Amino acid sequence: MKIHYEIDCPPSLGEPVAVIGYGSQGRAHALNLRDSGEDVRVGLYPGSKSIERVEADGLRAVPVPEAVSEATVVMVLTPDAGQGKLFRESIENHLQPRSMLMFAHGFAIHFAQIKPDAELDVAMIAPKGPGHLVRSTYVQGQGIPALIAVHQDATGKAWPRALAYARALGAGRAGVLETTFKEETETDLFGEQAVLCGGVSSLVKTGFETLVEAGYQPELAYFEVLHELKLIVDLMYRGGLGFMRYSISDTAEYGDYVSGPRVIDNHVRENMRQILREIQDGSFAEKWLDENSNGREKFMAMRKKDSEHPVEKVGRDLRSMMSWLEPVEK
Repeated sequence: MKIHYEIDCPPSLGEPVAVIGYGSQGRAHALNLRDSGEDVRVGLYPGSKSIERVEADGLRAVPVPEAVSEATVVMVLTPDAGQGKLFRESIENHLQPRSMLMFAHGFAIHFAQIKPDAELDVAMIAPKGPGHLVRSTYVQGQGIPALIAVHQDATGKAWPRALAYARALGAGRAGVLETTFKEETETDLFGEQAVLCGGVSSLVKTGFETLVEAGYQPELAYFEVLHELKLIVDLMYRGGLGFMRYSISDTAEYGDYVSGPRVIDNHVRENMRQILREIQDGSFAEKWLDENSNGREKFMAMRKKDSEHPVEKVGRDLRSMMSWLEPVEK
């Protein structure tokens, strides 16, 4: 894998930039680029609740079509499912010739929700961390690693333009790793579904249910399968599986080796492969886009059902006893 650092990137982008959206990533991108000396405006829909925050941060908030028409680099940082509609209604007809259209995730391009004009550069800079870390590490003089990909190089300058953006974001301080829109999109979706979100959530709920059904107190079950998960993840985050195993007891390490493969067995592995196939063939994307087109009824029902799971109620009660966690309840 090829990795770029600040020394490999142009010193500045030197083009007007429109950041579309001002969520966690949007705010980090806009502020970091601004503080790197780039000319930034934020594109929002009229009446957006984010306008006040944009202005408080010392940036200019303008309607999306106006932001796009002012810029030659347009970074789209809005939710995946709505990007196609946003592009068709507010971006496509306002792009300047030979502009660079950018994303932090490849979903809309890879699954053809957006089909850019052939005369546009199309690139991706995807920081491997949440927006608040992209911002805080930049302020500290550090950076978050990012992925870089070029889907379309119409001008012959897409790579240096994208690298200049990555440097202005602060990613060059840590490393900018080359990939493709296809690889980033498919691995990102798989990681979310099979491990980070879907896999972990189901593992926690199932472990909790198993202990409670066996007669153990729900509070103890919560501590053992959810609360302490952070301790283990933090160890893995810092030093991989090896450091985690070095840091835990020999009893826990032995249990890891003999019981982990019984939980994540060949049946689970085959399910993971099927999940990956559905991502690769576009059927997951089609299902998610259809859900959004139909008012998200099933999605909202699943959200409500999981919010009422006993592990959530027990967790809220226990977290209220631990003020140092700065608990957040949704």
